[in-house]
Amino acid sequence: MVGMRDVAKQAGVSVSTVSLVVNNAGYVSDDMRARVEAAMHQLNYIPNELARNLYRNRTNTIGIIVPTILHPFFATLTAHMQRELAKRGLKTMLCSTADVATGESEYVNMLQRHMMDGIIMAAHTEHQPDYWTSIRRPIVAFDRILGTGIPAVHSDHEAGGRMIARQLIDSGVRHAVLVGGPRSQFTQSMTFPTVRYHLTVEHMLAGAGIACDYVEAGSVTDVVAHEATATAIFERYPDVDAIIGSDVVASVALQEAGRRGIAVPGDLQIIAYDGTLAADLAGKKLTVVRQDFPAIAAALAEQMDQQIEAFDTSKRERRGESADSSADSSVVADAATSVDAADQAGKAEPANRSAEPGVVIPVTFIPGETTR
Repeated sequence: MVGMRDVAKQAGVSVSTVSLVVNNAGYVSDDMRARVEAAMHQLNYIPNELARNLYRNRTNTIGIIVPTILHPFFATLTAHMQRELAKRGLKTMLCSTADVATGESEYVNMLQRHMMDGIIMAAHTEHQPDYWTSIRRPIVAFDRILGTGIPAVHSDHEAGGRMIARQLIDSGVRHAVLVGGPRSQFTQSMTFPTVRYHLTVEHMLAGAGIACDYVEAGSVTDVVAHEATATAIFERYPDVDAIIGSDVVASVALQEAGRRGIAVPGDLQIIAYDGTLAADLAGKKLTVVRQDFPAIAAALAEQMDQQIEAFDTSKRERRGESADSSADSSVVADAATSVDAADQAGKAEPANRSAEPGVVIPVTFIPGETTR
């Protein structure tokens, strides 16, 4: 097997020079670099990736934590994240908290033991903010606020709520039903930006004198419960003339309406929130608020790049002080500020979006065949 010594001999340089070229570290003149690269090509030398990572103290692996990949939203998000990270030369390690017993703790431990370079956190967590901020390693949050100093990316859910409400108001809806996760999340809206679309719809419909009920469909990990909830709406609210929910909920509601002989959109309007492949397979073109998955993935990857760079810079500055993880450095990031929580009833008007921390990705309202 060809090694660095063989390349060094072929190029007439030292082994340390070959190492600098291979690891793209330190200064090497253009002439010297060209000689080393030519020797590598002539000898068909393939750098040892493990050795390179050890030299750079990098794994080039990012952990992505999601609730479950059974849900179309997280399956779509994961696919785009893996593609985006691969473009940047990074591998993906996936953790589905609903499908493994250890949950996020195992991944955090792996991060602290330098077995991955960072974590993108996109699942519900029971841990308090001080848990996440104490890790002091690259972490980026998606659709949740983990704590001060941890960057976040989320869609413009408030704008999505306004789009939905305006459609319902303008089309003369009398009784809308929103379907979502546990209502308890509404009192924790500083942690879950997603609930802002529900709160915005409720507030605008209340202002227009339109009845609006909220139905809990259980955890996002329980897709079967979402399907059952969508079916039960028709029995619980016989006068419902608008249903708003995830792509899964909207698709099941559309199919159930067909079985009951309810005309869509004449007697019932249906709006899906997410815009995944599931919305395209409903049997009729659903009206959707589409989240921009490529832009979300790009923003998360960019934030992770910045976190890793800041971490590496700080680590270089501290080199020689201490080898333990507590002295590794804190990640430099813009401090995330808390978002005002909604009131207990969940009817309070959402705070202005400009007060929300993190990178906000626009959503798009796409009219289909299920709204008037």
